[in-house]
Amino acid sequence: MMTKAEKVYDLLKEAYPDAKCGLDYSSPFQLLISTMLSAQTTDKSVNKVTENLYKEYPDLESFLKLSQEEIEEKIKQIGLYKNKAKNIYNMLRVLRDKYGGQVPKSMEELMSLPGVGRKTASVVLVEAFDIPAFPVDTHVFRVTRRIGLAEGNTPDKVSDEMMKKIPRYKWHLMHHLLITHGRITCTAQAPKCKACSIKVVCSHYKKTPVKD
Repeated sequence: MMTKAEKVYDLLKEAYPDAKCGLDYSSPFQLLISTMLSAQTTDKSVNKVTENLYKEYPDLESFLKLSQEEIEEKIKQIGLYKNKAKNIYNMLRVLRDKYGGQVPKSMEELMSLPGVGRKTASVVLVEAFDIPAFPVDTHVFRVTRRIGLAEGNTPDKVSDEMMKKIPRYKWHLMHHLLITHGRITCTAQAPKCKACSIKVVCSHYKKTPVKD
């Protein structure tokens, strides 16, 4: 018998056949920077900033020439830019001194970098290196709890739950499917329940059904 998680996966896959990472990047290093910038900020806003940033500073060597204040100036359109600039500035030096300028490929090593938490590390692992992980951002956290797939009260706990409920090979796409659903349909405010492709298995919809 198909589990609820598998049913959600299939329905969302049918609803959003083009679901994928929303960040623009051309290397693991750029993905790391973009993911650090994306905290509490939309991918669209990050891409606007990095489009020109990566043309001028495409790699670690070029980024290392920037002072913390210069990084702030480059990313000031993004929320929390001062704290993000500080983390990026420090992260660049650890990347150079501890990892020989290469983005590490393990959760533990990635999380040893300044400003890199489990969500950012998970995104880098799965997107840049195709290493199974289950990143949980605000959309995934909200949607999984709302529809009754997870009960964890932190993103890390939700990640652990989801990794137990679906096969490893589905983690990557499921992450993108849930993000896309959260952006388009299962929004934080006024979710579009009548148009929802998974309302038949949604705990929230069953408790507060919206009449068609």
